[in-house]
Amino acid sequence: MNENIMVLSDGRQLGYSLYGDLKGIPLFLFHGTPGSRVWFTEDDSIAKELGIFLIATDRPGYGLSDKKHHFKLLDYAQDMEELAKHLELENFSVLGVSGGGAFAAAVTYALPNQVEVCMLVGTATPFENGKPPTTMSKENRIGFYMTKYCPWLLKQLEKSKKKLIDQKPELYIKNLRKGGSYLSDWDNNMLQRDEVLENGVLHSKEAYRQGVDGVIDESKLLTKDWGFKVEKLTTPVIVWHGEKDTFSSFIEVRNLANKIPQVETHYLEEAGHFLTESDEVWKSILTSFKESVFKS
Repeated sequence: MNENIMVLSDGRQLGYSLYGDLKGIPLFLFHGTPGSRVWFTEDDSIAKELGIFLIATDRPGYGLSDKKHHFKLLDYAQDMEELAKHLELENFSVLGVSGGGAFAAAVTYALPNQVEVCMLVGTATPFENGKPPTTMSKENRIGFYMTKYCPWLLKQLEKSKKKLIDQKPELYIKNLRKGGSYLSDWDNNMLQRDEVLENGVLHSKEAYRQGVDGVIDESKLLTKDWGFKVEKLTTPVIVWHGEKDTFSSFIEVRNLANKIPQVETHYLEEAGHFLTESDEVWKSILTSFKESVFKS
């Protein structure tokens, strides 16, 4: 497994993986909630072909990264600044998927002189008054409500999920393959692909390496105020989103994008939440990133 660790200035460990062209254009990858630095089973041929250097990180409490008490979205900027220095990178770009989108926006806001392009893919959006939008699927809304009103129940559910992944991955895959009526056709179709499911198990297994506290803590964090306004972003932002996404509402993402000063949007009419799992879409996402870097 692609494992790298650096020690941050406060003594915490930060885990990360390297993919693609190691001498290419640097792009930090921020996973969803839950998630991990394990994005590919081996390497990413598309990034390598395009000359892009992918640096995938574990956020605090996930994978190889130590937990940080009282962690806020903007705190991640210092971690990434230190990682960039460790990798001898003066400038870099960021790409956040789902819950990772909030962290990508935060790092971009905090480090405007270092971040060249911010990519938001199937991104989460700020909650109003700590409540998930009604346009989000009921199943997803219930999860966020549990973080606030019955975290003990969510913890038990996450522990059961971790146990299944660790002890009976075949059954976990079988359950994933069933999909759900609340998912888009796009997402249900993605869950029929063996390579997506197998990579998903590795990604999730690493996410729960330390237990389930990482996802509980981060889910709570995503219901809170982000600590900044996207209207203040001065870096070019590229938004990719599926209009059939039931995890992160297209309406909310479109409203968010309309507030960003320098924004380029790519809305896919029939796509759902799982965009990076499609090789065709992933190549388009990375191509749009590369073109934006050369423009700036």
